Amino acid sequence: MSSPDRQPSAEQYQAAAALRAELRRFDQASEQTLRHHGLTRERYELLLAIKGAESGGSPATVSELTTVLGVAQVSVSQLVRRVEDAGLLTREVSSIDARVRYLKLTRRGERQLARAVLDLAEERVKLATVLAEL
Repeated sequence: MSSPDRQPSAEQYQAAAALRAELRRFDQASEQTLRHHGLTRERYELLLAIKGAESGGSPATVSELTTVLGVAQVSVSQLVRRVEDAGLLTREVSSIDARVRYLKLTRRGERQLARAVLDLAEERVKLATVLAEL
C-alpha cells in the first residue's frame, strides 16, 4: 500500500494509461473475433480452461474450473450446462469416482476454440509487446 502523500510520476501515469488503452483495444478485438466464431467471452474462457487442463495432462472438472475461472461453482455449473446444451462439450464419468464428471470438448467445441485461438494470436502478440514495453 502506498502512502497518501506520495504521487505517481508522469511516466507512471503514462504507463497506466497506455496499459488501460491496450487492454480495452485487446478486449474489443477479442469480443469481435469471438462473436465471429459464435462464442461469448465466458464460453471461450471455459473452453480454453478445459483444453488447457487437458493439455496439461488432467481432465477438467467443474470444481477445478471454479478456481481457474475465479467464479462460484454454481456459476461454472450453469455455464457448463449452457455450453453442453450448445454442443460444445460433454461430461464423462470418472472411472475412479462415479461422482466426478470430466469435461471434454466435442469436435465442434474443439473447432470453434481452435479457430478463435488462432485468430486471436496476433492480438495476443500485440498485447504482450505492449506489456513488455511498460
